[in-house]
Amino acid sequence: MALLLPLTAGAQTELGQTSKNYISTGMPVLLIAPDAISSALGDAGVASRPDAYSSHWNNAKLAFVDHDMSFSTTYTPWLRKLGVSDMNLLYIGAYKRINNRSTIGASITYFSLGDIESTNEFGDSEGNMHPNEFAIDVTYAMKVGENLSLGASGRLNHSDLTNGQNVGTQSTKAANSLAADIGMYYQQPLGKDQEWALGLFISNLGAKLSYSDDDTENEFLPANLRLGGRYSYDIDEYNSVNFLLDINKLLVPTPPTRDNGESDASYAARMADYRKTGVIKGAMQALYDAPGGLSEKLKELQFSVGAEYWYSGMFAARLGYFFEHEDKGGRQYATAGVGIRYNLLSADFSYLIPTSRLSNNPLTNTIRITLTLNIDSNKK
Repeated sequence: MALLLPLTAGAQTELGQTSKNYISTGMPVLLIAPDAISSALGDAGVASRPDAYSSHWNNAKLAFVDHDMSFSTTYTPWLRKLGVSDMNLLYIGAYKRINNRSTIGASITYFSLGDIESTNEFGDSEGNMHPNEFAIDVTYAMKVGENLSLGASGRLNHSDLTNGQNVGTQSTKAANSLAADIGMYYQQPLGKDQEWALGLFISNLGAKLSYSDDDTENEFLPANLRLGGRYSYDIDEYNSVNFLLDINKLLVPTPPTRDNGESDASYAARMADYRKTGVIKGAMQALYDAPGGLSEKLKELQFSVGAEYWYSGMFAARLGYFFEHEDKGGRQYATAGVGIRYNLLSADFSYLIPTSRLSNNPLTNTIRITLTLNIDSNKK
């Protein structure tokens, strides 16, 4: 049932069975940290130092990358705490600097949900399903000033949760959607040993996902607004630190809640109107409109904080924390990680520690691994 969340979450809300007014979307995998660097920093990354994963956190950062070219990959096991061995998230990314002002990038995200046996209402097997999701994007980033850059990305999203098999009496299909990201990044030195940076990133703004021929069941993409900053300090020749803060807000309208005494027909009509909300209108509405007013809207903010220490540019230690209000999902966890850099190769590792008993995180007790190869054409 969890795999079919895009098809079922709306129905649960319509029946009034949920006590928390959370916002559900299709393809939430698009918001999962694809690297072991930012995932060790509490998922903070909109203004982190530019790297091969910038197209996910803030595509505008690619204009300030240090290397001519970079290739990176991350492998993330999924639900290992429950003994699941065939679910995983794989990310492959790369960028190429065109000149001193422009950089292009591309990435592929692939999420395998393993093998699932499908049965009918009588318990008879109908074969195995191999649900999966993937996204392919391309990015262009350009400096528009000495310290300021802009970025734009286009993305193809594909979500196949049922392999075309029926769910109850409803026929299903794979969902496809095109989306776009836009970003802005600013960094400013403070003397010779300090720097601060700001980032703004709007991601996954695109057409809804349709898993069936019923247009009333279309799901929003997880459009998201990310705003944050970084402070960096080179303590001496060998030691340096980075501190990061991100604030996230889904650009998806808050679903209506059921009023006391409201009839089923009235509530169903309001839910139907909610599902018909357009993508752009919904993104604007997400900034100010919620059944609980401003207090509920503030609960929809997610916070990420992280601290990073580097020794001699070769060894990194990272800590972070992510907070989401319990009424909006309740994800709260601490993170930790390390990184090793040798010449143009680097390896990073992260680990997640849940701090809330209200939700189970699929990455609990999971080690995530990132490998990166940087290439400079003017260096042998």
